[in-house]
Amino acid sequence: MKAMITGAGGFVGHHLLQHLIESGDDPIPTDRSTDGLDILDAPALIERFKAVKPEVIYHLAGASDVGGSWQTPQATFRANAEGTLNVLWAARQAGVERILTVGSADVYGKVQPEDLPLTEDSPLSPVSPYAASKVSADTVAQQAHLGFGQSVVRTRPFNHLGPGQSTRFVAPALAERIARNEVTGDGVLKVGNLSPRRDFTDVRDVVRAYRFLMEGGEAGEVYNVCSGEAIAIEELANRLLEMASTDQVLAPDPDLVRPVDIPVLLGDSSKLRTHTGWEPGIPLSQTLEDLLNDMRARVKSD
Repeated sequence: MKAMITGAGGFVGHHLLQHLIESGDDPIPTDRSTDGLDILDAPALIERFKAVKPEVIYHLAGASDVGGSWQTPQATFRANAEGTLNVLWAARQAGVERILTVGSADVYGKVQPEDLPLTEDSPLSPVSPYAASKVSADTVAQQAHLGFGQSVVRTRPFNHLGPGQSTRFVAPALAERIARNEVTGDGVLKVGNLSPRRDFTDVRDVVRAYRFLMEGGEAGEVYNVCSGEAIAIEELANRLLEMASTDQVLAPDPDLVRPVDIPVLLGDSSKLRTHTGWEPGIPLSQTLEDLLNDMRARVKSD
């Protein structure tokens, strides 16, 4: 399968590229940071898609920094909403058979305990500018299917993590601080709000789900991609500390607290499992060990 990946230079894109190669597909990576293709440049997208002639497109490109979106709401909205609009438009012009768009579980926003686990039919209540941009992108993708008849599969991944992830996200940020403390001998691990609970899935399981959905997902449908279990950030931090080679203690830092933190996100992935047969295969303990070892290598190379 000839597959183009937008945002291939990013964390998830890197893992998806490797997975598609290992699966025998013919992936064509593109990313603004590597080849200069900008999803906000619709004419350039059309030209590239027509030249490459991919059978399918995995659309991963866009803004992914939830915390940073509070300072850059306009840029975040353009990258995610307008960028998705442009990719779908260019795909139509180039005759691409199928597109998978990557949304976010942040679109569900603040929920009550009785509303959990969240299904694809749960109401959308975006809190951050990032979440609002993803609601818009999701709607644009739905319209492309309903109005233009495009074969679009939409996803709403919950938190995913693994080696190579940016320190803008909580788990790799914690792992990096632990790795640096191991080198410097500092015994204090600075942390933000530890009470939120999140549904974590290894990125390598997430990209497997994307390929499963490209092959077996129903066009026009949206799918949660998640483990179905939620743990507190405090537990995540403590589990990483247990793997540390030096003694360290948690210390609150007000500068690390976001303006608004969703208390809990817990998803139901039964639709994904039923339609494709996907199951997560990598335990959280292995993910955290791989993440911390990756951060140790990155700190050592600084």
